[in-house]
Amino acid sequence: MFAFLRGARKLPGAIIAVLSLAVLTACGGGLTVGGGPRIDTSRPVQVALLVPGGSGNAADDALAGSLEKAARLAMGELQGVTIDLRVYNTAGNATQAGAVARQAVNEGAKVILGPVYAANAAAAGVAAGGVNVLAFSNNPEVAGGNVFVLGNTFQNTANRLVRYAAAAGKGNILIVNGNNAAETIGAQSIARAIAATPGAQQAGALSFEVSQNGVINAVRDISATAKSSNADAIFLTSGTDGAIPFLAQLLPENGLGPSDIQYIGLQRWDIPASARTLPGLQNGWFALPDPALQAQFQARYAAAYGSQPHAIAGLAYDGIAAIGALVKAGKSDALTAAALTQSQGFVGVNGVFRLRGNGTAERGLAIAQIQNREIVVIDPAPRSFAGAGY
Repeated sequence: MFAFLRGARKLPGAIIAVLSLAVLTACGGGLTVGGGPRIDTSRPVQVALLVPGGSGNAADDALAGSLEKAARLAMGELQGVTIDLRVYNTAGNATQAGAVARQAVNEGAKVILGPVYAANAAAAGVAAGGVNVLAFSNNPEVAGGNVFVLGNTFQNTANRLVRYAAAAGKGNILIVNGNNAAETIGAQSIARAIAATPGAQQAGALSFEVSQNGVINAVRDISATAKSSNADAIFLTSGTDGAIPFLAQLLPENGLGPSDIQYIGLQRWDIPASARTLPGLQNGWFALPDPALQAQFQARYAAAYGSQPHAIAGLAYDGIAAIGALVKAGKSDALTAAALTQSQGFVGVNGVFRLRGNGTAERGLAIAQIQNREIVVIDPAPRSFAGAGY
């Protein structure tokens, strides 16, 4: 789901050894001075964790608790680094997010981890001044300056899938999206990925009203356009909680089934589990974080807390562990923008990732396929940015 969230190969020798089985590490060395406060590496590093608790909303309170637990789990697995974690509740409110971010900086925070929602992240970034904010959003509209979004973006997913499709000889791609803000951004991301990928071209682009009738009225045109353009693949921006169940049923009925064209999904098709039973999605491709690393994190979290983590809790773990890995290098500029955006990136519980100068995160993703109603990884997530496609 696109997170305008409101109420989801071998390791090369250049990568430093993982701090523990699933803990994130910094890859590579030299740091240069960039935006952000200097730190005293002989003292605990003060980190502010901004979570959406305090509003009385049960879902937000549960998310806040899971984010804090994941952060503390990461802290317990750091070696040679002490973090002074201070938790601030935003109540899921942008005004309060700005206020507590300002409070955190005044109280000595050297970096801010969180908040979740895009408007909250933007407000925290303004209030934090020269302190960097590692937000749990994946909305690129709020990234930039001192705000980095840790979540996976549509653009990152589109880049990975389009590169794979082109390499597999499925590069003539028809884009199909629902007519709403999130799916329009998704379609634009796919178009940019196609334009930037050798061997890929756009076979066309169609949109539909996001409703059952909208899908019914659009499927005939979608099928006809795919056939007339000789498209190899149809790239769908909808999720399983939206139009995908209808498209997966109606497109095959209109002569555009999995045996006629390669289905590709911008959103994950493994959630809920029932989605994998849809006939139209059989043999379809989508991208997801490294399943093995995610399973390890979930097991460790469950062992520590007796419950499963929230879907985005791993971002809190990644953020804390990245901070710890950088601080462990013993440099006073460890939390500047230049250090955070080192090109080698990090390895976290969601896989390899790096922060870009534009404030977005580039994450290594696996390509999965639905085969006989089961999820099968057909191209593993890269374990470094030296891998193919990077």
